Amino acid sequence: MQIHEVTSKTQFKTKKVVGRGGKRGKTAGRGTKGQKARAGHRIRPAIRDIIKKLPKRRGEGVSVNRFSTPYAHTATIYLDVLSASFGAGERVTPKALLEKELIKKSGNKIPAVKILVRGTIDKKLIVRGCAVSEGAKTAIEKLGGTVK
Repeated sequence: MQIHEVTSKTQFKTKKVVGRGGKRGKTAGRGTKGQKARAGHRIRPAIRDIIKKLPKRRGEGVSVNRFSTPYAHTATIYLDVLSASFGAGERVTPKALLEKELIKKSGNKIPAVKILVRGTIDKKLIVRGCAVSEGAKTAIEKLGGTVK
């Protein structure tokens, strides 16, 4: 057997060449009329296709997810509210705040809680499971309370 006698098991498929004359004749496989039938056609993408390709990071593109920030579902509580609602030595947790109706459920979940400085506190409190600002933390610890 010589190299010129080697044949393939399957036939080669010929690719359809569009936009030429010859045996395709008349429309040359491009259909009839219109922008797509013309040489050098380029259709600009629709606005919906442009929006899909834009980045979705904050400040860029069209759509911005307002729930992407870590404190989007956070309830804020102030020190003067804690001082009025809790007794000395009591434990402040998101569940305790929900029981005293100081925060509401977000959907069916207890939201994250952040304690901020406003007013004064006059009781020793034990804070667990809450985010606490630096000023609130120093005010609670000054009276002998703990923050974890």
